Amino acid sequence: MSRSERLLDLIQCLRRHRRPVSGQVLADQLGVSIRTLYRDIATLQGQGAPIEGEAGLGYVLKPGFLLPPLMFTDEEIEAIVLGSRWVAKQPDLRLSAAAANALAKIAAVLPDDLREDLDASTLLVGPPMTAIEGIDLGIVRQAIRHERKLGFLYRDAGGAASQRVVWPFALGFFDKVRVVVAWCEMRQDFRHFRTDRISALDAIDARYPRRRQALLKEWRATLDRPRGP
Repeated sequence: MSRSERLLDLIQCLRRHRRPVSGQVLADQLGVSIRTLYRDIATLQGQGAPIEGEAGLGYVLKPGFLLPPLMFTDEEIEAIVLGSRWVAKQPDLRLSAAAANALAKIAAVLPDDLREDLDASTLLVGPPMTAIEGIDLGIVRQAIRHERKLGFLYRDAGGAASQRVVWPFALGFFDKVRVVVAWCEMRQDFRHFRTDRISALDAIDARYPRRRQALLKEWRATLDRPRGP
């Protein structure tokens, strides 16, 4: 177990006790020596954790303490790095930049040992597939966040064009394509729209009449049902 994981486990142990608990009990629960336990308590206190008490009297974590986001396990760091690196290579330029910025902010507040783990991660993302986006995916993401309608011209696999007004509630990222998942007013049903077939995108300043979460739940229940363009 790494030191960062041990500190995380110590916080969780303290959370399970509402009254002061002796250092020896905590050390036994964590499987460490009492000297190591005292050093870990001092480290957490130095990082701002409101742990009260002292050796011989016991320790208690004050209510309301939220675990700092800098406390990650080794596998959590690998997941963060791998996910950020993948997003950073996507054609959505604003999302790509946001992933790189988020990773830099996380690195800036990590303890030294965790920052080294983050920098040395050997989980790599291959080169992105060639993708041509004719629209700004940031507009789509904003419409999803604010539950706003979108209008656009859509061409199906055969090249036939149609004007659509949709209620977007999800955006799928695949290796070769991005897909807008939405309720289509013309079809009166859920539809999947490849972003490379969308043009003349228009952000409509009108909120669609249902909540995004409700649409997502209903769409998931209908995934086995075939649907056209």
